[in-house]
Amino acid sequence: MLETILSSIFSAGTFNQMLRSATPVALAALGGAMTEHAGIMNIGMDGMILMGAFFGVLGSWYFGSAAAGVALVLVMGVIVGLFFALFTVKFRSDEFIIGTALNTFALGLTSFLSRSIFGTGGTKGNPALPTVHIPGLDAIPFLGQVLNDNSLFIYLTWALVLIMWLFVYRTPYGLWLRASGEKPETLRTAGVAPERMKWLASILCGLLCGLAGAHLSLGQLQGTFAEDMANSRGYIAFACVIFSKANPAVAYAAALMFGFFDAIGLRLQEYVSSDLTGTIPYLITIVMMVYVVVRSRRRDMRAGRRLPQRQG
Repeated sequence: MLETILSSIFSAGTFNQMLRSATPVALAALGGAMTEHAGIMNIGMDGMILMGAFFGVLGSWYFGSAAAGVALVLVMGVIVGLFFALFTVKFRSDEFIIGTALNTFALGLTSFLSRSIFGTGGTKGNPALPTVHIPGLDAIPFLGQVLNDNSLFIYLTWALVLIMWLFVYRTPYGLWLRASGEKPETLRTAGVAPERMKWLASILCGLLCGLAGAHLSLGQLQGTFAEDMANSRGYIAFACVIFSKANPAVAYAAALMFGFFDAIGLRLQEYVSSDLTGTIPYLITIVMMVYVVVRSRRRDMRAGRRLPQRQG
């Protein structure tokens, strides 16, 4: 029995599912890393993902093309990013309140539009993103089954992780982006407006979270939209951002960890109640956040011990 369970858990299918589950979280985490570097706490990513999922399917259904759906998502991502920046940067509103409002607004808007347009709480069977088959990869045992015939966005995410890492740590704009969150006044004296970088970060976050939703509905679920299908992935992405200190590569690794335990949960449903297995990835997310808190406190304690003692 145990051997059967272990062989199921560590099968090629599990790791393939890991990539599919991790991709929307990873894309959103890349966007969240941008706003985090800019000094903006963005918990509105769940709503951004949900709107990306809906408008991706809407464009796919209306125009009969998944590419049109993705194009509509990109437009939506820019608009949502500008909307978020308008309140957090221009009006200096509380980021937590705006993020919560955005999540609530997205849930209500997509539910209303879905019922108005499709007549139900969702739709399925619309044009979906193509899968990619890499010639010759099938010849590699195990690895070919894991990496081949996946949604285009899974491979795109790998490229985006590298691009965003290079952008943040190897370009002047990345330096300005980090300075806008860490030392905005210093950046201002250098002639660069921190607000401009915060606007850029919000737009990038809207775009990447929109792509996360598009992958979820057009890639992972093959042209399907259901109400509240983001299923707290935005909050998990936020946890990945905090865990990784907004490093795009580490954030992707954290998303892979979530995807792995999500895939394990799906595999274990044959042996354990789905209500129990469905909690596994979220429990892992809690463990990640506890680790971050403990790590931070230990670092503060070490820093306190290093402080020089004042002579009385």
